[in-house]
Formats: sequence, C-alpha cells, structure tokens
Amino acid sequence: MQLICSSCDKPKAKLECGLCHCALCKSCTQFVEEGFFSFLAVVPEDLTHTAFCMTCYQTKVVNEIEAYEADMEKAKDIIVFEKDQGKETRGIKRLEDPLVVTDCLDSKEVMMKIAFRAFKAGFNGIVSFEANATRERNGSYHKVTWRGSAIPAHIDVSKLPKDKSLWHNPN
Repeated sequence: MQLICSSCDKPKAKLECGLCHCALCKSCTQFVEEGFFSFLAVVPEDLTHTAFCMTCYQTKVVNEIEAYEADMEKAKDIIVFEKDQGKETRGIKRLEDPLVVTDCLDSKEVMMKIAFRAFKAGFNGIVSFEANATRERNGSYHKVTWRGSAIPAHIDVSKLPKDKSLWHNPN
C-alpha cells in the first residue's frame, strides 16, 4: 500500500511528521538535524523529532529554533574563569551548585554547554571551570569523551581587578 503525501498528494510518502503523524514525501518534509537542541538540559518532547510537516514546523518549531539560536549567541558572551584563576575570582560569591556536563566531544563543547545552561538560569558568568578527558580503549579502538563542571555566578565586571598583569588567563 502506497501512502499519499498530505501536502502535495503524490503517492511517494515515505516519511511522517513527528508531531501530527501525517504522511509526507521527502520534498514536503522540513528536517531538523538530530541533536540540534543538544545544549538544552531537557529537550522538550516536540523538539526530539527530526521530520515535520510545514504546518507543524511553522507553528511549533521555527520559533523554538530562533529562540535557541539567539540564546546560543548570548551564551557566547558569558564571562568564564577557569579553576586556576583564584586571584581574579576571590571576590565572586559561589552560592550555586556546580553545573556538570558529560559526554562531550571536546573542551570547547563542555564550556559552551555550561555557559549556555548558566545563561538560561540567569547568570552572566561561570567560575572554577574545568574540563577533563577520559580515554576508553577497546583493542585498537580509542574513544575520548569530555566532562566538565563550573559554578554559575553573577559577576560584577566593575569589581574585577583592572591590572591585567595579575590575571593568569585574561578573557
């Protein structure tokens, strides 16, 4: 039995919308890359699918993609202090629990995931950032995974030391 595309009525519908489950052909399907929303701590159920019809994509997915990308750009401006920058961060209060991420490809991804989650929680910086690599060996197969942690903080830039010679790693 051939399914008919709900959008263009062609008999080659091999895909289905993740939300409304209508039959779609490849040319009428709007795709979202798998793992696109991976920086979110909890991905909403509606955004876990990869194929959408045009109606569901326009009403439910486009706004989420735009908001996610805007938040990613703002998260790039988060102030980051590493664990060994104690002189620069001694005046910053560490009141929150550390944010921990695992299963990342590299240290930059670890930093961006933590910065993104700190931004979403309303903070403008992270302190005591550290990332560690773990190597798994299985015969000749090697896999490296990264994990890291940092404490989200509200950082008042005017109270940071102005003398850059004291800074171990100025941002």
